[in-house]
Formats: sequence, C-alpha cells, structure tokens
Amino acid sequence: MDSVAEELATRDPATQEHTAQRQAPQERPTEPLTEYVQRVSRRIRAFDRRHPLVWDLHVTGFWVVAALVDYVGGGWRNVTRNADAPGWLLLTLTLALSLPLVLRRTHPRAVLLAMAPAALVNAWTGAALQASLLHLLVVFHLAMRRPPRTLWWATAVTITPVAVMAARHSRGGADQDIVPMLMSIAVAAAIGITVRTRRDYTEALEDRARRLEIERDQQARLAAAAERARIAREMHDIIGHNLSVITGLADGGRYAAAKSPERAAQALDAISTTSRQALTELRRLLDVLRDEEKHQSADLTPQPTLTDLDHLIAGVRSAGLPVRTTVHGTPTLAPGRQLTVYRVIQEALTNTLKHAGPGATSHITLSYEGQGAVTVTVTDTGRGGPGGGTAGRGIPGMRERTSLYDGTLEAGPRQAPDQGWRVHLHLPEESPQ
Repeated sequence: MDSVAEELATRDPATQEHTAQRQAPQERPTEPLTEYVQRVSRRIRAFDRRHPLVWDLHVTGFWVVAALVDYVGGGWRNVTRNADAPGWLLLTLTLALSLPLVLRRTHPRAVLLAMAPAALVNAWTGAALQASLLHLLVVFHLAMRRPPRTLWWATAVTITPVAVMAARHSRGGADQDIVPMLMSIAVAAAIGITVRTRRDYTEALEDRARRLEIERDQQARLAAAAERARIAREMHDIIGHNLSVITGLADGGRYAAAKSPERAAQALDAISTTSRQALTELRRLLDVLRDEEKHQSADLTPQPTLTDLDHLIAGVRSAGLPVRTTVHGTPTLAPGRQLTVYRVIQEALTNTLKHAGPGATSHITLSYEGQGAVTVTVTDTGRGGPGGGTAGRGIPGMRERTSLYDGTLEAGPRQAPDQGWRVHLHLPEESPQ
C-alpha cells in the first residue's frame, strides 16, 4: 500500500511541481548595500585593531602629501597674508604641521602641543598655510579619546594662533578670523563626541551580548546537569529496585529448587515479569535522552502514584521480604507529592532487600494529615543500613525529592534496643497559591 501511494503521489502534477521546486537550486539572495558596507567596515576595523600603525601611516601620508601639494603648487598664496615668506620656512612649517599626525590617536595632547609652535610661527609670519587646519583633526581625536575637560585647553591652544593672525595681519575685523575658527572647533569636537558616544554604545551592546551568551551557555549546562541528575535518580529508583527484587527472587528460587520445584518455577515467573517491567521502564527513560522530535512522539507511561503502592509491595513480598502497612487518614496529595512518597518507600524497601539480610521484616506507616501533608515511616528489623547511610544515590535522591516540597527526611539506624533501619519522611501542608 505504501508503494502504491508513493507512485500515485509521483504522478500527481501538483506533487511533481512541488518536488521540482524543492529540488531546484535556490538562488542566493542579493546582499543589501548597507550590510555589504557594514561587513567591509567591520573588516577594516578588525585590521586596524591588529595593525594600528598601518592606518596611522596611511592617513598621515595622505595629509603630508596634501600639505606639500598646497605648498609646491602655490595654493597657499590664495589665502596667505605674506606672500614673501621664505620657501625653507614654508616647507618647515608644512612638515611640522603634518608629520606629528602619526601619533594623533595614541598621544593627541602631545601632538597638539608639538604643532602649537609651528602654528604660532605660521600666524606670526602671516604665511597662513592651510596645513594649520590640521589642528581640527587633533581636536576631533581629543574629543573622541580624552575627557571633555581636555577640550577647554585644546580650544585655547588652537585659537591662540588665530588671534595672533588677526592681530598682526587682520583682514577686516577680528571676528572674521576668530568666529569661523571657533565654529570649526565646535563642529570637530561635536563629531568626535558623537563618534565616541556611538562607539561606547556599540561596545556596551557587544559586552552585553557576550554576557548573555555566557549566561545562556551556563544555564544550558546547568539544565543539562539537572536533567542528567534527574535521569540518574529515576534510573536508580526504578532499575535498582527491580534488580533488588530480581536478586531476592533468584536467591529464593535457588533454595526452593531442591525441595519445591513449583516454588522455584513461581520465582522464575516473577523474575521474568519483573525483568520485563524493568526493561520497559529503562526504555521509557532512554526516550528522554533522544532528540526533541523523538521525545515528543515517545509513548511515555505516567509516573507512579499512591495507587501503585500495592503492586510495589506485592513485588517486594514476592522477593521474600514480609511487609506490613498501616494507613491513617485519606490521601489528598498532588501527583508530585504522590511520586515523592512512592519513590521514598520504594528506595527504603530496596535498601532493606539489599542490606537487611535474611529473616528481616518491614513496616510502612502512612499518615495523611490533610491539605497535602503526609508523614511516612518505613522501618525494618534487619542488621544494617544502606552502605553506611550516605553512600550511593539512594538517600541523596530521597533528600532531593523531599526538598522540592520543603519537607524533612531522616534516615538512620533505629534507636536501641530496636535493631534495623528507619526512614522518616514528612511533607508539610501545601502553601496557598
């Protein structure tokens, strides 16, 4: 039937068209211009962080060449106020105003102070080289990399040559020289502050993203550890208990084989039944370890409740441990509390099967106190406890389950003259929601 359905589906034109669309190679979407620019910008910034001197040399070389072109080409004569300045002085001032830019990012204050004497000579002689405007580039880096208070003295250092120029070689009023320069300084500082704010904001976002990623990984590890602990606890409670029952049945069947073959056959039947139950529970737990799709499709059996206690006790009795139960009150527990009570009793009986020795008996007392409160006491008349009381996963697992409901658990030898082991569980009333 499946092959016929597949053949009919392949003959359907709609299905063929859908299959062709899926098999057709998908065209790669065109990258938007903004994303391309951002990607290139990130690569350039990354290269600059690794090799900062390369970028500094290129930028400085560009401005040095521009200043030399202004000097050699005679462009400075269009704005000069002293066309008779000697050539050697103009060349010296050009280099003195441009070469220090190589340190503008690492030492902007030192660069500004190094350019100040050349700027004063430029203003005093009236050469008015346009290379003096490179002060604005240094002001930009000061605003971007240094505290805002640095801009006050930077403004004073930058405006002083302009004032000297206005005093010695004035063209009209002094405001025509000083006010434009002040506005230029303000614009350069504003651009620097804007870039700095944007950079700090981006770094804060990146740092937050890194922290969130680390926190997410930590939460994932904690969740995985908690899940592993839960699975280990479930496997210990279920598989360990069933194996203890099987061990008891096997020991009893071995002694009964010589005298009562019928009793031995009954023990083998019980071993077979218990083994199948253990295998079913193991498969159910292993489904939890699968991926999400398999986990959602897995047929998980419900967790045991108090109604399953009779079956649990019957299995223990069939393994050779006499168990007596006493119940006070009516159970009114939520499913989670029922599971905790069930697992504690199961673990206590399993420890009795393992460690109590031959001839031991067990007594279970359950007291239901209303509103979800319950007290459980499991005692035995054996000769020892579960490996010293703290070894293995049994008692720690019981304490973990108990702590989920703010309960208390006591596990230890019974007080003399009584012999054996005692497990006492108390879950308080459920808090109102």
